[in-house]
Amino acid sequence: MARRTERHPDLTDPRIGAPFFSTWRVGTPERQRLAVDAIARAWERRPWPAGDLLGYHVYAGHDGDGLLHYAQWRSEQAYEAFVKTHRQERVDEIDTAVPGIERVWLGRYRHYRSARREGGAVPGCVVIVDVRFDGPDAERQRAWVDAVFEALESDPKQHPGGISAHFHLSTDGTRVLNYAEWESAQAHIDALAAPGDGIGSATERWKRVRNWPGLLESGSVRRYDHVLGLVP
Repeated sequence: MARRTERHPDLTDPRIGAPFFSTWRVGTPERQRLAVDAIARAWERRPWPAGDLLGYHVYAGHDGDGLLHYAQWRSEQAYEAFVKTHRQERVDEIDTAVPGIERVWLGRYRHYRSARREGGAVPGCVVIVDVRFDGPDAERQRAWVDAVFEALESDPKQHPGGISAHFHLSTDGTRVLNYAEWESAQAHIDALAAPGDGIGSATERWKRVRNWPGLLESGSVRRYDHVLGLVP
């Protein structure tokens, strides 16, 4: 059976071979809460669908509209088997409880690199940065993330509110997703308001990151709260 956990997921778990991220639009904060309750009921009243699913986490967007889903699968094949046998019954139950959910996007990724500040701070806010390129290029994805790490490591004024950053590469070669943990939403807001262009000082290495060839978006940024964790 599914068991709830308040612990944030470990995105660096080496068993995760196929992390999936997806987003829904539900419309209002009340419908966010109703949808999360419906998800919990649909999962907790059924057996855990597969040993290859390590965890499933849901996040409520600070915009009062969106939900983010993060599923930790060992392989894409295990996910496809779940879709064939177990997914639809859960979807139907959730849609009956909360009609009109818009399922916006499902992304298949691989974890690439992570950085974490020393210390045991508990995340108070999760920030998702979604970066897109003008076409598939796996080498460019990796090179861009490596350039971000170079800029971070050489930044003379790193904001103290950041806890971690976990970079994922889309399997189609067109996107990079950074799952970043912050001490609070206000800490992230303060970092964005600091001198410079977004997170990061006005250094040449950050300018290189923001003007990377083929970069379509320097990053759509959304803040979330972790509201539901399910594990076997």
